[in-house]
Amino acid sequence: MLWKLLVRYLGRYKWLLAGVLVFQLASAFAALSLPTLNADIIDQGVAVGDVPYIVRTGLWMLLVALGQILAAIVATFCAARAAMSLGRDIRDDVFARVSGFSEREVSTFGAGSLITRNTNDVQQVQMLAMMSATMLVMAPMMAIGGIVMAIRQDVGLSWILAVSIPALLLVAAAIISRMVPLFRSYQAKLDAVNRVMREQLTGVRVVRAFVREAIEEERFRLANTDIMVVGRKVGSLFVLMFPLVMLVLNVTIVGVVWFGGIEVDAGNTQIGTLFAFMQYVGQILGGVMMASFMAIMIPRAAVSADRIGEVLASETTLVRPEHPISEMPTPGHVEFDDVSFTYPGAEQPVLSAISFHAAPGETVAVIGSTGAGKTTLISLIPRLFDATSGTVRVQGVDVTQADLDVLWKGIGLVPQRPFLFSGTIASNLRFGREQATDDELWHALEIAQAADFVREKPQGLDTPIAQGGTNVSGGQRQRLAIARAIVHQPDVLVFDDSFSALDLTTDARLRQALWRELPEVTKIVVAQRVSTITEADRIVVIDDGKMAGVGTHEQLLETSTTYREIVESQMSVDESEVGA
Repeated sequence: MLWKLLVRYLGRYKWLLAGVLVFQLASAFAALSLPTLNADIIDQGVAVGDVPYIVRTGLWMLLVALGQILAAIVATFCAARAAMSLGRDIRDDVFARVSGFSEREVSTFGAGSLITRNTNDVQQVQMLAMMSATMLVMAPMMAIGGIVMAIRQDVGLSWILAVSIPALLLVAAAIISRMVPLFRSYQAKLDAVNRVMREQLTGVRVVRAFVREAIEEERFRLANTDIMVVGRKVGSLFVLMFPLVMLVLNVTIVGVVWFGGIEVDAGNTQIGTLFAFMQYVGQILGGVMMASFMAIMIPRAAVSADRIGEVLASETTLVRPEHPISEMPTPGHVEFDDVSFTYPGAEQPVLSAISFHAAPGETVAVIGSTGAGKTTLISLIPRLFDATSGTVRVQGVDVTQADLDVLWKGIGLVPQRPFLFSGTIASNLRFGREQATDDELWHALEIAQAADFVREKPQGLDTPIAQGGTNVSGGQRQRLAIARAIVHQPDVLVFDDSFSALDLTTDARLRQALWRELPEVTKIVVAQRVSTITEADRIVVIDDGKMAGVGTHEQLLETSTTYREIVESQMSVDESEVGA
């Protein structure tokens, strides 16, 4: 998967890679020529006192060194551009893929893991691409070219290379083989740390309310310790790697000096040649070290690439139709036709044989006990899930055959847990429709009973909103989410228990404003309080995933035992509160 990613994304930047290749070759040739020029200065200039030769050759060395520096700079620039572009493209593709996931895929991977894959994992692949582009040419050129040039200088000392290079490769292979499982474990531990951190930040109020700070700190400490232990093992191998490499390098240099000195003393070689040989040995082992460093990075990047590949290869269950229908013949119409739904791996269906319809402009309420399947039912309308069997039709079209953009444009969803984005009140409302005017925003706020508290803010529509809307109350957050759905101007408004944080007076005013200002919009309302749905055109009663009745409030009181029990239980609670 690693090489597939590199080929797929780096292939888009062939000209940059060509620049890297050309300038790395130029840099390598320049570096390989410097020891030979140095040997010539010593043997043909210093040894015989030829000053003009020393000056000419020295100036030539200086020009070659400057050329090497410039070539290395250009090559590094091209490599950096290619690697950074690769990281950007992978992040874009991962984000696009995740954006198309249904809730099923998101829960399978986990939000924390998806974030890690699109940040840390992409960074590992990006770093390898950068190092590969800068070292992939230089390392073998320096190693192979250095061997050739060293043998040209002195064949008699080449046996030292035949011993030191395999020794260095064996050291690198032994350490790298131990790193592969550690890198895989490290990424899993990193996911665990992110998951615990995310849970604690998201549920900080619950943690404090139940005085669980100490227990949560212990959870994080354990996860943090786990990743520390793995990181320490990886660090130990890194620490072991470089001393061993330097040991091989230094022993090799000592061998060259020792046996080369004997050759010089015997008159078989010159001092300049010996110095050049030593420099080539340094270049050879330096190339092997660069290759070894890349080899160390490959296992971690390979693990990260596999994790990225899992996301990119995952197909969402919300498959877009080959020939999507974009013409909606009956705007505002919603129909459930013998719909059932079962979560993957579940033994029992969450919904069974659900059938009802909502005509344009009607209000259809869904009520039932906790866990009855109400939220799952309305999630089928915007196609957050696909029904296991049966058909869900919105505006006259089967949602599985509809153009998703057109389908979602016609639906305004207010979720059970309203979420606001960091920005301002205006930017959050315009999330529903970017071109909405300020007058339209205020009109939506009036309907949602949010205009008063927004006017009280010194900055009005420009009031900052923290991520998740944590700087406004739960009721204000709900009303802003309702206003956002109204700004969207949908044909169908879906409320998933969206009035739960409102007091009865505000709830009543909001519902009256909705019915009065949006008479042609179909409203699907999931409710817990019977008092909020008594005026609905149709009430669907869900009990343990099955329909326990459909009708008006009065009809259900006569025909549905489940509905009557819900009404009686809520009346008893209300009476007890009044008596208290």
